[in-house]
Amino acid sequence: MEDVLIRVVEKVELKDPILVEGLPGVGNVGKLAADYLKEKLGAKPLATIFSKFFPPQVYVSEEGLIRLVSNDLAYRKAQRAGERDLLILGGDYQGITPEGQYELTHRVLEFCAGLGVREVFTLAGFAQGHVVEHPRVLGAATSAARVEAMKKFGVVFSRDDPGGGLIGASGLFLGLGRTFEMEGVCLMGETSGYFVDPRSAEAVLKVLTQALGVRVDFTDLESKAREIDRIAQKIHEAEQKPSEMPREQSREDLGYIG
Repeated sequence: MEDVLIRVVEKVELKDPILVEGLPGVGNVGKLAADYLKEKLGAKPLATIFSKFFPPQVYVSEEGLIRLVSNDLAYRKAQRAGERDLLILGGDYQGITPEGQYELTHRVLEFCAGLGVREVFTLAGFAQGHVVEHPRVLGAATSAARVEAMKKFGVVFSRDDPGGGLIGASGLFLGLGRTFEMEGVCLMGETSGYFVDPRSAEAVLKVLTQALGVRVDFTDLESKAREIDRIAQKIHEAEQKPSEMPREQSREDLGYIG
């Protein structure tokens, strides 16, 4: 088996497509956002990505059927004026080693460049180490012009956050994307880092859909957010009690991108 195998499901011609990456990470913010976008826009399967850099694992369905862990690319062609064709990358895992992260990212970018991609949005969570009731969307971009453009949608470009840089796919797709002459933006939803966070995913998606000029119904995501609020409330109550760990240490441990 090759280190990275991209199996094409359907051959398509796309016009000036944008790549949206949302893989599992902190709070699963990026994955939730990408999966929801794919579902609500009715994106169709384009390719499945298998790799030795994923865990040696298969998933087993309720019917007892197995599926090798993978990532997938879906596509959605523009439906109206002002929209562009989209490629949406989601899946089960990021690469489990630094080498795997680089190789997987490079191969996917190479494939997408062949389809005409010149612009990338990466979606991620930014862990704050405490419950965030009203998550901001933080940003990082490949150019000053894109910084200014995203500020119009309420994206916060902070001098301090993310202080340690972008870790994982959300950063590499921008960094390596530059080697393919791609420009891009990372959108990071604030999250506690304690649990899957649909509210943060919703905040990220609201910015993304404005930037892309597409319309999405957020009702189902808002419902998931309400379900998780009960857990968040319990964590919030626990935070009111004295912690054995200094706040600075807790923030350092949790404050990273994924």
